Amino acid sequence: MRVIFKIIGESAILALGQLSGNKLRSFLSLLGITIGIFCIISVFSGVDSLEDNVRSSFDKLGSDIIFVEKFSWTDSHKKWWQYIKRPNPSFEDYELVRDKVKSAGMSCFYTVVGISTLKYKSNSATNVAIMGTTADFIDMFASEIEQGRNLTPSEYRTAANKVVLGYNVSEALFGGIDPINKTIKLKGRKYKVAGVIAKSGDDIINVADFDDVVLVSAESAKTMANFKSRNVMRTTISLKAKEGSDIEDLKDEVTGVIRANHRLRPREDDDFSLNEMSMLTSILDVVFVSLNAVGFIIGIFAIIVGMFSVANIMFVSVKERTPLIGVKKALGAKHYIILLEFLIESVVLCILGGLLGLGLVYLVTILLSVAAGFPIYLSWNNVILGVGISLLVGIVSGIIPAYMASRMDPVEAIRA
Repeated sequence: MRVIFKIIGESAILALGQLSGNKLRSFLSLLGITIGIFCIISVFSGVDSLEDNVRSSFDKLGSDIIFVEKFSWTDSHKKWWQYIKRPNPSFEDYELVRDKVKSAGMSCFYTVVGISTLKYKSNSATNVAIMGTTADFIDMFASEIEQGRNLTPSEYRTAANKVVLGYNVSEALFGGIDPINKTIKLKGRKYKVAGVIAKSGDDIINVADFDDVVLVSAESAKTMANFKSRNVMRTTISLKAKEGSDIEDLKDEVTGVIRANHRLRPREDDDFSLNEMSMLTSILDVVFVSLNAVGFIIGIFAIIVGMFSVANIMFVSVKERTPLIGVKKALGAKHYIILLEFLIESVVLCILGGLLGLGLVYLVTILLSVAAGFPIYLSWNNVILGVGISLLVGIVSGIIPAYMASRMDPVEAIRA
């Protein structure tokens, strides 16, 4: 074992000597490995960071919520003409599932009834989405009220002229003024501000972004649009499974209640879709795998070039040290000792190139994190992967030169 460690130490010193003694040759040889590791690990790091950001946004809703909608999230593009004929989920559907579905811990109805301009004195907020909602909407989407409060259940039921503003809408109307109980104008009617929703995060895909909306009760929204009209943008019923209940049981219950309300025969297809977050995450899996594959393909070509470069420098190293190899073998050095000596030298060269590539990746992630506005990081898994690839490349590129050195005849080597 002591001999092995001694060989490793001497080979590492020889490898560093080769680097310092032949700087240009060594730089060109390691450049391919450095670029290859940089390409692969930078793509993997970017994709991992993007994936974590997107999935964390989806996780805010949880995997136990279903969305009853007209369109499916996965195949609407294939069956658009079939889905467009469906009715929007109705407020009556919502009331039935709210009262009859026992496995639901929380339920809400919401719809966008239009885009409008809100006014407060001389200030205005344009392109504001008007959402008609029910009492559990804010809790369902894990949103927080930053100022004031949510509407009370009675205010939702009685269509009270009160609203909850998104963060950007509140800033446009009031700036630094306290907006609570101030009167605004919406579609010619006066509403009092009950609360303001906290600013949404900086996620790339923010599934709970209500910064540019105004929430009114669903009963108030009925005076602004006909929910049964196909011109309504979209109506959605959301249900969250009760703690301890299975989401599949929830889907079965909801399906039964809505089919009964729509008077569908047993052989008829559903005229609604049950969507859930897992449908989106399964699509994302394919996207992220494809991105990783593209990065790997780009990097592998650079690594192949680097592999031949390192193999070339190892052949040159064997040629330069042929007499020394002959002396060592004449003094009793075993085949495996000579083989290990050159193989370890090749591995050390490649690992140095890989570490340079990882260092570049780390610098780039810092710069991109500032520019992109969300954290991009180099994980330890990708560091280990980069070192592992470098190790493998070192073994593959050094094995043939090392084998040739180990099989040399000592007499012929000394004469050379």
